[in-house]
Amino acid sequence: MGKKVAVLGSGIMGQGISQVFIRQGFDTLLIDINDAILENARNSIADGKFGLARLVQKGTITEDLKKQYMGNLTTSTDYGKLSDREFVIEAVPEIMDLKLKVMESIEKNIPENAIIASNTSGIMISEIGMNIKNKSRLLGMHWFNPAPVMKLIEVVKTPFTSQEALNTVIDMARAMGKEPVVVKDYPGFFTTNFVHSWLVASLRMYEKGIASMEDIDKMAKLGFGFPMGPFELMDTIGLDTMKEIGDYLYSETGDERMIPPPILKEMVYAGYRGNSKIKMNSRGGWYDLK
Repeated sequence: MGKKVAVLGSGIMGQGISQVFIRQGFDTLLIDINDAILENARNSIADGKFGLARLVQKGTITEDLKKQYMGNLTTSTDYGKLSDREFVIEAVPEIMDLKLKVMESIEKNIPENAIIASNTSGIMISEIGMNIKNKSRLLGMHWFNPAPVMKLIEVVKTPFTSQEALNTVIDMARAMGKEPVVVKDYPGFFTTNFVHSWLVASLRMYEKGIASMEDIDKMAKLGFGFPMGPFELMDTIGLDTMKEIGDYLYSETGDERMIPPPILKEMVYAGYRGNSKIKMNSRGGWYDLK
């Protein structure tokens, strides 16, 4: 594969993926719905928390190299500029109608031999790409946040993905210093199923009174070396997102272990979303918004 890539969606994941690409010398096109959003994304890639400025401060790269990397990044609202791209990855929000529209726009504008990937964390690639005519070039490339730091990439192969497209993405991931692992197309793949099962199990044990939230978090970190406990992680993911994931996995698989527990539904319906705004009180419950 050549060096012309595109990222659709300039949120946190789109920014992180773009940063990895530009550091590897890829001619990277970042597309979103308006110029203000794209300017904010460009500034974050350069100077945000996980941006290139962090590497300059650490002495990993020079200021001149930072400028060189940023020169590899082009932003646009025009899907027509995908006409020369060899690889395109969508990283738009997990909204099915939106993803279908984005996929349709991608296929209309890219060359016949270009690879189409999705960064979805759990929606089946076959469903996202249901309207793609040439499904042999379609696959999942699930990055982890923060993309510049995390090594794992979950590569999702559908029954129609060609071996050539799969090998190309695996080689590209390895060339960028990542560790690709191939999984089959299934709701939640491996990683989302694994994490969601762990979080739901923690919620159910808390509901049974086995331990407080604080102590469950403490045991997960001290006993198993996890960087965050389950309740801290849910707080970061967002309780509403946790519920949406559980509802989706249960609806697609019928696995009752994925059903969001009552306490999670209660907090979401009450308007508590998480995202580090919900604090645990002395009784071990989420209740206060900052």
